[in-house]
Amino acid sequence: MDGTVLIADDDRTIRTVLTQALTRAGCRVHATGSLAQLSKWVEEGRGDLVITDVMMPDGNGIDRIPAIREARPDLPVIVISAQNTIVTAIRATEAEAFEYLPKPFDLPDLMTKANQALSRRPRRSDPLPDAIPAPRPAADPAMPLIGHAPAMQALFRMVARVLNADLPVLIAGEPGVGKTTIARSFHDLSDRRDQGLAVLTSADAAEDSIARAADKARGGTVVIENPAGFEPAAQARLIGLIEALESGPDRATAPRIVATTGPDPQADVASGRLRSDLYYRLAGVTVTVPPLRARVDDILPLAGHLLARAAAQGLPDRTLGDDAAGVLRVHAFPGNVRELENMMRRLALTASGATITASEMREALNQQGIARPAPIPMAPSAFAQPASEGLVSPGYQLGTGNGPLSDSVEAHLQRYFDLHGDSLPPPGLYDRILQEIERPLLQVALDATGGNQLRCADLLGINRNTLRKKLTELNIEVTRRRKLM
Repeated sequence: MDGTVLIADDDRTIRTVLTQALTRAGCRVHATGSLAQLSKWVEEGRGDLVITDVMMPDGNGIDRIPAIREARPDLPVIVISAQNTIVTAIRATEAEAFEYLPKPFDLPDLMTKANQALSRRPRRSDPLPDAIPAPRPAADPAMPLIGHAPAMQALFRMVARVLNADLPVLIAGEPGVGKTTIARSFHDLSDRRDQGLAVLTSADAAEDSIARAADKARGGTVVIENPAGFEPAAQARLIGLIEALESGPDRATAPRIVATTGPDPQADVASGRLRSDLYYRLAGVTVTVPPLRARVDDILPLAGHLLARAAAQGLPDRTLGDDAAGVLRVHAFPGNVRELENMMRRLALTASGATITASEMREALNQQGIARPAPIPMAPSAFAQPASEGLVSPGYQLGTGNGPLSDSVEAHLQRYFDLHGDSLPPPGLYDRILQEIERPLLQVALDATGGNQLRCADLLGINRNTLRKKLTELNIEVTRRRKLM
């Protein structure tokens, strides 16, 4: 890797890590905690690549990109940010950043992107931009589109890429994961935001209702919620509407079509619930919204965001105590954002103090009636006779292979307590249990991915830095190898 890299980040640790990694890779590095200093270097003609944070003491890194492009049109900019929101991803894309990476970022991934940026040498024939993009309005604080989990970042990138494309969008996902919020973001954050927005449900399927929606959203967006739930005649009317918008005399001001659907729209087509010709008209681009259980690292920041949102709407201002956060973190949360929001609003109303306690969180989880995920089939396994130094040793068979994992674990734990008679097990049981579960899970996942930590983290649905920390804490040795089939 060859070139000079300019780094702007107010975190000294990040500056140090990046400086050392890029220097070892063969680059020259200038690092600063000031956007003003970065701008000075750019104006002096220094640097072949910029890596900048977003929130800096003297400004916003994304807001500086237009000035960088004006001064140095061929200077690539990589944006790194702890503000893991859809608006950050969209603004970075609109400002034509070379890449956007959420914090905590994966260092090998950033190094790969930096190498790609430095290898992309400027060409004299490259056209200059016609205009500097106008700043995007601030994000709606009521929009819970935050997330660092890889699945959410992939979603943000997809939305940013197709936000202003003249293509219909189909948003798939389980109930309550935020499909309607994503659909509205395609309007509220796009170039169509100053025009009309209309929402069509199965209750608005009459011909005159569909026509009124198209007229109201002229130049804007029509959101169709769950078209598979429309009667066949209504689906036919939707097809007629789309054809008229695509080929009619007013197609220049035709609204964009954004539809929401269940997690498997093709299964709806196969079952006859959704007409295939309607599906193909709606699925210009398909965006899948992950369920909350696929983004567990986002639950705590999302809970905090929802509590702040509730306070902004007039409910008491509450925060999660560390013990309450621990209860929520380890709960097998199968639900969706809507369930989490309802629970946070209830806690905002019922908590006895400004800080929500662990007991209040447990009570809220019980009252919410949040069921656990679908049972995971479990093959017969060997479990332990209890011992003071651990829980696992050969000799105790449990499970038929047909029951849920939670039942097997509960039965094993009950036997563990029973074998201690009137005495309690040794102290520290909670951490020992978690370690007994985490270790085999990480070892099996690493084996399945051939020791590839990036793939393993994606499989587990956690951040790679989190995986590395757990591997270190549990002293698990990682051997990278090709998996044999």
